[in-house]
Amino acid sequence: MAKATISDLIYHDEDAARAHFEKLRWPDGRVCPHCGVVGDDQSTLLQGKSHRPGLYKCKPCGKPFTATIGTVYEDSKVPLHQWLLATHLMCASKKGISALQLQRELALGSYRTAWFMAHRIREAMIDTTTEPLGGEGKIVEADETYYGKPAVSPMKRTDGSDFKKTKRRNSRPVVALVERGGKAKVFHVAVADKEAVQKIVAENVHPASRLHTDESRLYKGADALFVSHETVKHSAGEYARGDVNTNSAEGFFGVFKKGMKGVYQHCSEKHLNRYVTEFGFRHNTRAKLGITDTMRTDLAIIGTVGKRLTYRRTDEAYV
Repeated sequence: MAKATISDLIYHDEDAARAHFEKLRWPDGRVCPHCGVVGDDQSTLLQGKSHRPGLYKCKPCGKPFTATIGTVYEDSKVPLHQWLLATHLMCASKKGISALQLQRELALGSYRTAWFMAHRIREAMIDTTTEPLGGEGKIVEADETYYGKPAVSPMKRTDGSDFKKTKRRNSRPVVALVERGGKAKVFHVAVADKEAVQKIVAENVHPASRLHTDESRLYKGADALFVSHETVKHSAGEYARGDVNTNSAEGFFGVFKKGMKGVYQHCSEKHLNRYVTEFGFRHNTRAKLGITDTMRTDLAIIGTVGKRLTYRRTDEAYV
């Protein structure tokens, strides 16, 4: 029988999972979430049948705590090793993993549990950095797409009758800013008009960057904000001119749409930004940047700290 690896233990043994999580959560020693004191010698592990595993008591303030307090894993009846395995599965699946598949893989009791776990893990994947993309000598590509079946409404004549043509409503737009060879910032916006898109571009792209887009009117006037604004004319069959293209942004959208259609199949608009966050996280921690599945999982686990998501909040619009 093959000897179990460390990864096998982390994802299938509760004690190993807890030790791994505590090491990531407290690299400089245990931290009491109540009084903030730091150091393994400042708290005591409570043992015995009357105490749940992983429970510590802070010496200065006398209050009990565990490593999951103040994370998306807090107050969950799901064992920690299953949380870490679910996080790994979502991080290692390039196009995502459905809640039904998570339910089967983890032998969970209900679909609702798996669905809620997936949303909490997406919460951990939120990028909290404010550093803009690009910089001197770097290229940032901007593009937008629409997820789901387009909403179509008939065009009206002034007398109220319908034209034969229909008008596409601007629904479920997703805007992507992709630094070539680097990271991306992706946004689901209510309306992809010039004002909204240019605000996103201006706030998230360094002014010393070269901006590459298609010929969309959404980006007209962007040349005043950056070193240069160069475009390719897709309507004329032009997809690259020298090093001017939007292939990186389109490549991101390719993975995003295949995952949304082939894996998740359906997503309501109020939850779309959570899925956008998930695909953006995996793009920013992809193998091309030297990050392995294990490293990506650990980054997501570290990202659980300082974030909470209740079941009620998952039913709210995520902006």
